[in-house]
Amino acid sequence: MTTKPAAAAARATVYGYPRQGQHRELKKAIEGYWKGRVTADALRTTAAELRRAHWSRLAEAGVHEVPTGDFSLYDHVLDTTVMVGAIPARHREAVSADALDGYFAMARGTQDVAPLEMTKWFDTNYHYLVPELGPDTVFTADSAKQVAELTEALSLGLTARPVIVGPVTYLLLAKPAPGVAADFDPLTLLDRLLPVYAEVLADLRAAGAEWVQVDEPALVQDRTPAELNAATRVYRELGGRTDRPKLLVASYFDRLGEALPVLAKAPVEGLALDFTGSAAANLEALAGVGGLPGKRLVAGVVDGRNIWVNDLAKSLTTLGTLLGLADRVDVAASCSLLHVPLDAAAERDIDPQILRWLAFARQKTAEVVTLAKGLSHGTSAIAAELAANRADLTSRAESPLTRDPAVRARTGAVSDADTRRSQPYAERAAAQHAHLGLPLLPTTTIGSFPQTAELRTARADLRAGRIDTAGYEERVKAEVQEVIAFQEKAGLDVLVHGEPERNDMVQYFAEQLTGYLATQHGWVQSYGTRYVRPPILAGDISRPAPMTVRWTTYAQSLTHRPVKGMLTGPVTMLAWSFVRDDQPLGETARQVALALRDEVNDLEAAGTSVVQVDEPALRETLPLRAADHAAYLAWATEAFRLSTSGVRPDTQIHTHMCYAEFGDIVQAIDDLDADVISLEAARSHMQVARELAAHSYPREAGPGVYDIHSPRVPSAEEAADLLRTGLKAIPAERLWVNPDCGLKTRGWPETRASLENLVAAARTVRGELPAS
Repeated sequence: MTTKPAAAAARATVYGYPRQGQHRELKKAIEGYWKGRVTADALRTTAAELRRAHWSRLAEAGVHEVPTGDFSLYDHVLDTTVMVGAIPARHREAVSADALDGYFAMARGTQDVAPLEMTKWFDTNYHYLVPELGPDTVFTADSAKQVAELTEALSLGLTARPVIVGPVTYLLLAKPAPGVAADFDPLTLLDRLLPVYAEVLADLRAAGAEWVQVDEPALVQDRTPAELNAATRVYRELGGRTDRPKLLVASYFDRLGEALPVLAKAPVEGLALDFTGSAAANLEALAGVGGLPGKRLVAGVVDGRNIWVNDLAKSLTTLGTLLGLADRVDVAASCSLLHVPLDAAAERDIDPQILRWLAFARQKTAEVVTLAKGLSHGTSAIAAELAANRADLTSRAESPLTRDPAVRARTGAVSDADTRRSQPYAERAAAQHAHLGLPLLPTTTIGSFPQTAELRTARADLRAGRIDTAGYEERVKAEVQEVIAFQEKAGLDVLVHGEPERNDMVQYFAEQLTGYLATQHGWVQSYGTRYVRPPILAGDISRPAPMTVRWTTYAQSLTHRPVKGMLTGPVTMLAWSFVRDDQPLGETARQVALALRDEVNDLEAAGTSVVQVDEPALRETLPLRAADHAAYLAWATEAFRLSTSGVRPDTQIHTHMCYAEFGDIVQAIDDLDADVISLEAARSHMQVARELAAHSYPREAGPGVYDIHSPRVPSAEEAADLLRTGLKAIPAERLWVNPDCGLKTRGWPETRASLENLVAAARTVRGELPAS
């Protein structure tokens, strides 16, 4: 294939970039500030140095237009809340007293003030802080951050493009503030918000911005006519102003669908579209609306969410087609590179041949630059890059790592009977109640306990060879003993071993399964200063040996109370990994499910009566378009049942989900056929309990009464109030009492106090129940 040069030179750009730094310098500086070891000025200096380093590296790599404003100390949606002045009433005093401390108070809360609710950013594992709005919300423009970061980049002699969350997406992501009617629609505030955006855009133009990127990813979801009309009004009004920079409206994560003609006709100068995965449908749709004559198109042809090398020849074909559909075509990744690690070159423990299959943010940047060069100057200008890329793609396709005949034979033999429990829930519940003998409102935790400094030191010492495996395991045993002893003393009913041996709830299992690769430096931001290293799911999956049985049975030997076996479910194992893209996701999920099924059965055989298989990513991975939901939920729920259906009726299966919107998947939660589900509910004021009740959910549930993502300790009365609210939706015989999520990131003092208050709350409310 030969691609002719573009009429005008194509430019390379990206929508956003990882924030943390090569050694997670930002995380360390922020957490040091929280602990009083780093000053505010020092934190700001670190942030500025990271921004300059990122922009300089992008420019040196050949990116023609660097993004600004995407950098954040915690979350870009929270930054937008500050930009538009939508500070919740309970945080205004803190923000007025100290803007930085007030910002973190909104993100994390304080002992006296609850934080903003947190949930998933579309179908990613990134968490954003939900704006709280109401009919009395007053917006005021604060463009200081956006202007300052633009000025920083311009001072380096760079061409820079500020990035802001668009007004339609901001309002569609918002929720009614506490005390506001649940049916309040934040989109009714649009006329109030638009002048604020106009002021911010004018400020950016005055500061030297030629273009501003306005992100509207909410428009790739199914939108009502009223919402589409709102988008039409927004860009008609903003586009009609003369005191603004050029506008590049960006969408990503899926196809635009009915929103595409709205934006194509809008009086803006450019659109940025995703052309990867399901969003490849944007190509045909763009042709169907007559293209973008007279406008700039930024084409996201490099997958910004996964880590496999791009098929450069295929992308060039797409770009060549797009040349006829817009006045100017530039090249980008499909979304912000926030969702991938920084640099694959830092990985020293991955086979060099396999490493050539991988592209992290820096490698993706190079791919974007290469594609822009090929589009501008023809394929002859990138002949060497194309040849190397073909070799890498062939190497991966032909690698024995990717195919295991035994695994494929086993998945092919799965029957419907393998995905069904032997008895219906009502009969299982009776058997479990008789076997476990738990009280009404049984108390438990989600799984992990604080990872102490001593434990982290021991793990580092093991890696460095300063202690041997036996010494490390003695440290783990001591941690398990402490966790069990505390839970017994606190009065919890169903215990956990605390997971001291685990680094991450996905990585721990990935490192023990065939077909996975682990990274040493592949950190990706999950929320705030929480970073994870998603493993890479590269080939067929099997379980060579038991993974959790030893530590679960050791913990059970220390107590007569039931100890839960703790596993990560198949959908979450996919969602929180970089998953292979060379076969259907459902096939990969079935492979993981069979490996987990073996582990569940081994736990039961070893005497474990309660097994929790966590699926926090079930809602997160739900496709953004309703037309795609049924197919996804069919394989996702089947994979869970395949993992858990091989046990006896009296073995109780739990699952857990957190920080997502559950209302539209309640039927899928039902279809999992778990005996007990625990869910995040503290920040959302028991909303999920009401959603379960509306669905007539028939099984047991534990909506969380303790928000573990905040350092504040909830009082016993606060937890009791949430529990009483839960009882309005779920009867006492089916209600559990637990935190929102695992306690790994919390400290022991707050954990002890919070769980003691949780148990006290359960006892108080249990005593208020009518005698049976």
